[in-house]
Amino acid sequence: MKMFRLLPLFVAVSAALTVPVQAQSLVDLYQSARGFDASYQSAKSQYDATLAKAAQAKAAILPTAGLALGVSRSTQEVIPDQGPSSDRGYGTQSATLSLSQPLYRPANWASYRQGLKQIDLAQAQLLSADQDLIVRVSQAYFDVLAAQDSLTFVQAQKTAVAEQLASAKRNFEVGTSTITDTREAQARFDLVIAQEIAADNDLRVKKIALDQLVGKSNVQPAALSQPLTLPALTPNDVNSWVAQSAVGHPAIAQTQIALDVAQLETQKAQAGHKPTVDLGVSYNAINNQEGNSSAAMGSRVNVGTIGLSFNLPLFAGYSIQNRIKETLALEEKARNDLEGSKRAVAQGTRTAFFGVLSGLGQVKALEAAEASSQSALDANKLGYQVGVRINIDVLNSQSQLFDTKAKLAKARYDVLLGGLKLRQANGTLKADDLQSVNALLAK
Repeated sequence: MKMFRLLPLFVAVSAALTVPVQAQSLVDLYQSARGFDASYQSAKSQYDATLAKAAQAKAAILPTAGLALGVSRSTQEVIPDQGPSSDRGYGTQSATLSLSQPLYRPANWASYRQGLKQIDLAQAQLLSADQDLIVRVSQAYFDVLAAQDSLTFVQAQKTAVAEQLASAKRNFEVGTSTITDTREAQARFDLVIAQEIAADNDLRVKKIALDQLVGKSNVQPAALSQPLTLPALTPNDVNSWVAQSAVGHPAIAQTQIALDVAQLETQKAQAGHKPTVDLGVSYNAINNQEGNSSAAMGSRVNVGTIGLSFNLPLFAGYSIQNRIKETLALEEKARNDLEGSKRAVAQGTRTAFFGVLSGLGQVKALEAAEASSQSALDANKLGYQVGVRINIDVLNSQSQLFDTKAKLAKARYDVLLGGLKLRQANGTLKADDLQSVNALLAK
C-alpha cells in the first residue's frame, strides 16, 4: 500500500527530470542581467548617490537652525584688605536658539542650479549603462548561438567526411581507387575531429560568459527561426541617424551638462565681488539661580534678536580675479569637449551604419555562395562516382560548404547585433528595441 501511495510522487519526479530545458529569449535574459550584472548595479548605485548629492546643493539656499545648551559652575573668592575672606559659588544655565536665512547670495544659487544639473547627469549616465548592458547581453547571446552553429556544422562535416572515408576504403578494397584517396579522407577526418574539440570548448566558454552575465546556470538561448529574413535598415540614410544622435545621446548630454556646470562655476566665481545679505534670528535664555559675580540674587535673562547681516568684499588679494580666469578657461575646455563628443558620436554612428549595410550585403552574398557551394558539392560527388573527380575534390567541396554555412550564420548574428550597436552609437537604443530581435527567434 505504501508503494502505491508513493507512485504518484515517483511519476511526478520522473516527469520533471524528463522535461527539456526551455530556451530563453533575449528579452528574458536582459531582464535577468539587469538585476544581476555588477557593472549595471554599480552604475545604478552611482545614480542614487548622484541624486543624493544633487539634493545637498539645495541646503545652500535654505535656512539653517541650531540649538546650543550650556551649563557652568563658578566659585568666587573675595579677599578684603582687612577681615576674613569669603567664598561664594553660583551656577549658570543657558540656551540659545538661532536661525539664519540667506537673502542674497548669488554663489549659493549657482551651486543650487549646479545640483539640478547633476540630476540630469545621473540620468544620462544610467541610460548609457543600460545601453551598454543591452549590447553586452546581446553580444553574449549571439556568441553562444554562433558557437552552437559552428559545432553543429563541424559535426555535420565530420559525418560527411566519415561517409567519404568509408566510401574511399570500399573503393580501395575493390580496386577502383588508390590508397591516396583513403589517406586523404583519413587526414581530413582527423582534422575535423580537432576542429570539433575546439568548437565544443569554444561553446562551453561562451556559455559560461553568458551564464555569468545574466546570473543563471545552463542558459539555453533561443535560436533564430528558419527560414530567416533579416529586416531592412530603416531609415536607409546615414544623415538621419546622425541627426538623431544630436538630440539625446548620453555622451553628448553629459558633455553638455559639463559645459552648463562650468558656466555656473564662472557665475560663482564672479559672485565673489558681490555683497551678501543674510537674515539672522536668535533667542537666548540665561538662568542664574544663585546670582552671578556682580549680583548675589538669582536672575533670569531672556534676549531675542533679529537683524540683517550685510557683507561686501573689498579686496581679497586678486584671488577672485584669478579664480574667474580659471573658470573661464575650464568653461572653454568644456565647450571643446562638447564639440569633440559631437564629432565622435557622428563618426561612430556613420561607422555603425555602414557596418550594418555591409553586413546585409555579406549575408546576401553568402546565401548565394551557400547555394553555389551545395551545387558544387553535388556535382563533385556525382563526378567522383563516375570517375571524373577524385576524393580530394569532394572533401574540399564539403569543407567549403560547411565553412560557408558557418560564415552565413555568423554574418546574420552580426547584422542583428550591428543594428543594436547602431542605435547605441546614435544614442537611441532602448530595451524595447530587443522586441524586434525577439520576434525573429524560434518560438
